Amino acid sequence: MRLYAVVAAGGFRRYATYRVATFAGVFTNTVFGFIMAYTYTALWDERPHLGGYDLSQAVTYVWLGQALLMTCAMMGGGFEDELIERIRTGDIAVDLYRPADLQLWWMAGDLGRAAFHLLGRGIVPMVLGSFAFELALPRDPLTWLAFLFAVMLGVVVSFAIRFLVALSAFWLMDGAGAAQMAMLAGMFFSGLLLPLNLFPGVLGEVARALPWSSLLQVPADVFLGKHTGWDLAGAYAFQAGWALALLATGRLLQTVATRRVVVQGG
Repeated sequence: MRLYAVVAAGGFRRYATYRVATFAGVFTNTVFGFIMAYTYTALWDERPHLGGYDLSQAVTYVWLGQALLMTCAMMGGGFEDELIERIRTGDIAVDLYRPADLQLWWMAGDLGRAAFHLLGRGIVPMVLGSFAFELALPRDPLTWLAFLFAVMLGVVVSFAIRFLVALSAFWLMDGAGAAQMAMLAGMFFSGLLLPLNLFPGVLGEVARALPWSSLLQVPADVFLGKHTGWDLAGAYAFQAGWALALLATGRLLQTVATRRVVVQGG
C-alpha cells in the first residue's frame, strides 16, 4: 500500500505544478458559479422550494457543483486521456510489466489529482460565492466530515467510470468517442446542470439511480443535510455499491483486455 500512497502523493504534486492552469480554473469556476447562481435565483424566485430546496440551498448547490466539478471529474479529464493514448500506442505493455496493479496504480494517481483539485480549485470559488450569496453552510462539523466521505466515494465512482472508458480503447483503438459520450452523461446525470430532484417522473428516478448521481447529487444532499441517520448510511451504500460494481467490471475487462494487447502504429 505504501507504493500506491507514493503514487497518490505524486499525482497531487503533478497537478500542483500547473499554477497558471489552476488560477485559470479557479477564475472559470467562479465566473460560471456566478452565472448559474443568478440563473438559479431567478428560477427559485418563481418556484420557491423547487426540488425540495429553498433559495439558499439551491445557490449552495451551484457552488458545490463548481467545487466538485474537477474533483469528481464530472466532465472527464485526468488520467483517462493518457491511458487511452498509452493503449493506442502500445506503451501500455510497459505498464503491465510494472510490479504494480494497473487499476490500483491509476486509481491512486487519480485520488491525488482529486485531492489537489478539491483544495486548489474547490475552496476558493466556494469562499467567493459565500461573499455574494447566503449559502446554507453546515454548522455541525460532523456534517462536513460526512460530506468529505461522500466526496471520496464519488471520486472512486468517477474513477471507475473513466477507467472503463479508457479500457474501451483496447477494442476501439481510439477512445475519444467513448470519452465524449461519458462527458455528456457526466454533465447531465451528475446533476451539474440541474439537480436531479428536478427531473420529472421516470427520468428523475432513472437519473438518481445511475452512478453519475454519486458525483454531485449525493454529496450535495449530504452537505445540505438531506441525508441523515440511516438515510445517510443508505446514501453511502448506494455510492459504495456502484464503486464496487464498476471497479469489479473494470477488473474483469482489464483481465480480458490485457490478454490481447494490440500495438497500433510504429
